Amino acid sequence: MKKINFLLVVLAVVLAFSSCNKTETYADQLERETEAINKFIIKKGINVISEEQFTKQGNSTDTTKNQYVLFPNTGVYMQIVEKGTGDVIKKGETATVLCRFTERNLLRDTLQLSNEVLVFSAEVDKMSVTNTSGTYTASFDPNSSVMYKVYQNTSVPAGWLVPMPYIGLGRLVNATSKLSHVRLIVPSQQGQVNASQSVYPCYYDLTFERGL
Repeated sequence: MKKINFLLVVLAVVLAFSSCNKTETYADQLERETEAINKFIIKKGINVISEEQFTKQGNSTDTTKNQYVLFPNTGVYMQIVEKGTGDVIKKGETATVLCRFTERNLLRDTLQLSNEVLVFSAEVDKMSVTNTSGTYTASFDPNSSVMYKVYQNTSVPAGWLVPMPYIGLGRLVNATSKLSHVRLIVPSQQGQVNASQSVYPCYYDLTFERGL
């Protein structure tokens, strides 16, 4: 019952946010989104680096310098905290990926959703990820996904797939095993369905693990 009540509260907040700002143009909303992202970058002291610098650094970001790489083609900013133990998803491969996440709405500067809070702590979001010649697609398992339960959509946000070529997906099999860990700033067009419809950016803290 507590879990259902929590979901209803989250949905109410999401729907209320969707109903706001009906008089704004789409251009106005995009401008407001950009301002929110820039404000967050300044607030957190983020050092934005180019894809070229990211490549020169071995497809890595220096967390001691709080580096995030900006991918101009998507507008997604990514920080790799830990590449993780394991292999990338190979071309032609479909893999089950387990994910822990925290989602923050950057327009409201509030925690919006997480499967790490007590009410959802027993659940890990499960998704099926496919690499088709370097293009990644993915869907949530509706039977095991907090994202699906709240947003009622099996599509994984495109922004979540940006790290896939750069991280290893493995399992915690011994003391030296590490989960891949990334942080993302995801604009609305690369985000979940409500963010896309209501035009707001999200910040994600994510860990990925290869499922069985």
